[in-house]
Amino acid sequence: MNDAELDKKLKAARGPALDADYLEDFSRQVLGDLRRTQPRSEPTQTAWWPGLAWGAVTAVCVAMAFGIGLWHGRKQAEGDVLASTKVIQETLAMFPNQVRAIVHDERGVNVVLSDKPDVPVSTPIYVRICNGQSCASVVTFSGQDVKIAGQNVTVLANASGGVILEGNQFAWSSTDQGPAPGHLKIEARLL
Repeated sequence: MNDAELDKKLKAARGPALDADYLEDFSRQVLGDLRRTQPRSEPTQTAWWPGLAWGAVTAVCVAMAFGIGLWHGRKQAEGDVLASTKVIQETLAMFPNQVRAIVHDERGVNVVLSDKPDVPVSTPIYVRICNGQSCASVVTFSGQDVKIAGQNVTVLANASGGVILEGNQFAWSSTDQGPAPGHLKIEARLL
Protein backbone atom coordinates (compact mmCIF):
# COMPACT_ATOMS: atom_id res chain seq x y z
CA MET A 1 0.00 0.00 0.00
CA ASN A 2 1.36 3.40 -0.94
CA ASP A 3 0.76 6.83 0.61
CA ALA A 4 -2.07 7.77 -1.75
CA GLU A 5 -4.02 4.57 -1.03
CA LEU A 6 -3.53 4.98 2.73
CA ASP A 7 -4.69 8.60 2.58
CA LYS A 8 -7.80 7.55 0.64
CA LYS A 9 -8.68 4.86 3.23
CA LEU A 10 -8.23 7.23 6.15
CA LYS A 11 -10.50 9.86 4.58
CA ALA A 12 -13.18 7.24 3.89
CA ALA A 13 -13.17 6.01 7.50
CA ARG A 14 -15.61 7.61 9.90
CA GLY A 15 -15.06 8.40 13.53
CA PRO A 16 -17.22 6.86 16.24
CA ALA A 17 -20.68 8.30 16.62
CA LEU A 18 -20.93 10.08 19.97
CA ASP A 19 -24.10 11.33 21.58
CA ALA A 20 -24.41 15.01 22.32
CA ASP A 21 -25.14 14.13 25.98
CA TYR A 22 -21.88 12.23 26.23
CA LEU A 23 -19.87 15.17 24.88
CA GLU A 24 -21.53 17.55 27.40
CA ASP A 25 -21.00 15.14 30.31
CA PHE A 26 -17.38 14.60 29.29
CA SER A 27 -16.57 18.31 29.21
CA ARG A 28 -18.39 18.90 32.59
CA GLN A 29 -16.50 16.02 34.14
CA VAL A 30 -13.12 17.35 33.00
CA LEU A 31 -13.91 20.87 34.23
CA GLY A 32 -15.13 19.51 37.60
CA ASP A 33 -11.92 17.49 38.00
CA LEU A 34 -9.81 20.55 37.23
CA ARG A 35 -11.68 22.66 39.82
CA ARG A 36 -11.32 19.99 42.51
CA THR A 37 -7.55 19.76 42.22
CA GLN A 38 -5.69 22.09 44.53
CA PRO A 39 -3.58 24.71 42.81
CA ARG A 40 0.15 24.37 43.41
CA SER A 41 1.24 26.36 46.37
CA GLU A 42 3.90 28.96 45.86
CA PRO A 43 7.26 28.08 47.38
CA THR A 44 7.80 29.66 50.74
CA GLN A 45 10.42 32.32 51.24
CA THR A 46 12.82 29.89 52.98
CA ALA A 47 12.70 27.22 50.22
CA TRP A 48 15.61 28.81 48.36
CA TRP A 49 17.81 29.03 51.48
CA PRO A 50 18.92 25.34 51.71
CA GLY A 51 19.83 25.26 48.03
CA LEU A 52 21.86 28.43 48.36
CA ALA A 53 23.60 27.08 51.47
CA TRP A 54 24.54 23.83 49.74
CA GLY A 55 25.78 25.75 46.71
CA ALA A 56 27.95 28.00 48.88
CA VAL A 57 29.38 25.03 50.80
CA THR A 58 30.17 23.25 47.53
CA ALA A 59 31.89 26.34 46.11
CA VAL A 60 34.00 26.75 49.26
CA CYS A 61 35.02 23.06 49.16
CA VAL A 62 36.01 23.27 45.50
CA ALA A 63 38.04 26.44 46.14
CA MET A 64 39.80 24.82 49.11
CA ALA A 65 40.61 21.67 47.13
CA PHE A 66 41.98 23.77 44.28
CA GLY A 67 44.09 25.86 46.67
CA ILE A 68 45.49 22.81 48.47
CA GLY A 69 46.33 21.14 45.17
CA LEU A 70 48.06 24.26 43.91
CA TRP A 71 50.02 24.63 47.16
CA HIS A 72 50.99 20.94 47.15
CA GLY A 73 52.16 21.17 43.52
CA ARG A 74 54.36 24.17 44.31
CA LYS A 75 55.84 22.41 47.34
CA GLN A 76 56.73 19.40 45.22
CA ALA A 77 58.23 21.61 42.50
CA GLU A 78 60.41 23.33 45.11
CA GLY A 79 61.61 19.97 46.47
CA ASP A 80 64.15 17.54 45.09
CA VAL A 81 63.05 15.78 41.91
CA LEU A 82 65.17 12.76 42.80
CA ALA A 83 63.26 12.21 46.03
CA SER A 84 60.49 10.78 43.81
CA THR A 85 60.96 7.05 43.32
CA LYS A 86 58.74 7.19 40.22
CA VAL A 87 61.26 9.37 38.37
CA ILE A 88 64.06 6.99 39.31
CA GLN A 89 62.15 3.83 38.33
CA GLU A 90 61.15 5.25 34.96
CA THR A 91 64.71 6.39 34.19
CA LEU A 92 66.16 3.00 35.16
CA ALA A 93 63.53 1.26 33.01
CA MET A 94 64.46 3.38 29.97
CA PHE A 95 68.17 2.52 30.25
CA PRO A 96 68.47 -0.94 31.87
CA ASN A 97 71.91 -1.57 33.43
CA GLN A 98 73.31 1.63 31.89
CA VAL A 99 72.47 4.34 34.45
CA ARG A 100 75.54 5.25 36.47
CA ALA A 101 73.89 8.25 38.11
CA ILE A 102 70.99 10.66 37.92
CA VAL A 103 72.20 14.11 39.00
CA HIS A 104 70.06 17.10 39.98
CA ASP A 105 71.98 20.35 40.41
CA GLU A 106 71.79 24.01 39.38
CA ARG A 107 71.94 22.96 35.70
CA GLY A 108 68.89 20.70 36.03
CA VAL A 109 68.52 16.94 35.91
CA ASN A 110 71.20 14.98 34.05
CA VAL A 111 71.51 11.25 33.48
CA VAL A 112 75.03 9.78 33.43
CA LEU A 113 75.03 6.64 31.29
CA SER A 114 77.53 3.87 30.78
CA ASP A 115 78.52 3.04 27.18
CA LYS A 116 77.38 -0.56 27.62
CA PRO A 117 74.79 -2.16 29.88
CA ASP A 118 77.44 -3.10 32.45
CA VAL A 119 76.20 -1.32 35.59
CA PRO A 120 75.36 -4.07 38.12
CA VAL A 121 71.82 -4.22 39.43
CA SER A 122 71.80 -3.07 43.05
CA THR A 123 69.83 -0.89 45.45
CA PRO A 124 69.85 2.77 44.38
CA ILE A 125 71.51 5.22 46.76
CA TYR A 126 70.25 8.78 47.26
CA VAL A 127 72.88 11.42 48.18
CA ARG A 128 72.29 15.15 48.75
CA ILE A 129 75.18 17.51 49.38
CA CYS A 130 74.72 21.20 50.19
CA ASN A 131 77.59 23.67 50.21
CA GLY A 132 76.03 26.83 51.64
CA GLN A 133 73.00 27.72 49.50
CA SER A 134 74.07 25.48 46.60
CA CYS A 135 72.68 21.94 46.78
CA ALA A 136 72.94 18.98 44.47
CA SER A 137 71.54 15.49 44.70
CA VAL A 138 72.34 12.24 42.96
CA VAL A 139 70.90 8.76 42.71
CA THR A 140 73.57 6.23 41.98
CA PHE A 141 74.74 2.75 42.91
CA SER A 142 77.45 1.41 45.20
CA GLY A 143 80.92 1.67 43.68
CA GLN A 144 80.14 4.53 41.29
CA ASP A 145 82.30 7.68 41.08
CA VAL A 146 80.25 10.85 40.65
CA LYS A 147 80.84 14.59 40.78
CA ILE A 148 78.38 16.30 43.08
CA ALA A 149 78.45 19.85 44.46
CA GLY A 150 81.93 20.36 43.06
CA GLN A 151 83.26 17.24 44.81
CA ASN A 152 84.48 14.04 43.16
CA VAL A 153 82.92 11.33 45.31
CA THR A 154 82.91 7.54 45.38
CA VAL A 155 79.60 6.24 46.72
CA LEU A 156 79.62 2.95 48.65
CA ALA A 157 76.98 1.00 50.55
CA ASN A 158 78.11 -0.89 53.65
CA ALA A 159 76.77 -4.17 55.02
CA SER A 160 74.66 -2.48 57.70
CA GLY A 161 72.65 -0.44 55.16
CA GLY A 162 74.67 2.73 55.61
CA VAL A 163 76.23 4.89 52.93
CA ILE A 164 79.90 5.86 52.75
CA LEU A 165 81.16 8.80 50.67
CA GLU A 166 84.84 9.08 49.87
CA GLY A 167 86.00 12.37 48.43
CA ASN A 168 89.43 13.68 47.45
CA GLN A 169 89.98 15.17 50.89
CA PHE A 170 87.33 13.55 53.11
CA ALA A 171 85.42 10.42 54.07
CA TRP A 172 81.88 10.49 55.43
CA SER A 173 79.50 7.78 56.65
CA SER A 174 75.75 7.94 57.22
CA THR A 175 76.09 5.59 60.20
CA ASP A 176 78.71 7.80 61.86
CA GLN A 177 77.15 10.71 63.73
CA GLY A 178 80.11 13.02 63.06
CA PRO A 179 79.68 16.29 61.14
CA ALA A 180 80.34 16.53 57.43
CA PRO A 181 83.70 18.00 56.43
CA GLY A 182 84.01 21.76 55.89
CA HIS A 183 80.73 23.61 55.35
CA LEU A 184 79.02 20.66 53.68
CA LYS A 185 75.68 19.26 54.70
CA ILE A 186 75.29 15.66 53.56
CA GLU A 187 72.25 13.40 53.50
CA ALA A 188 72.51 9.86 52.14
CA ARG A 189 70.30 6.77 52.27
CA LEU A 190 69.45 3.60 50.42
CA LEU A 191 66.23 3.81 48.40
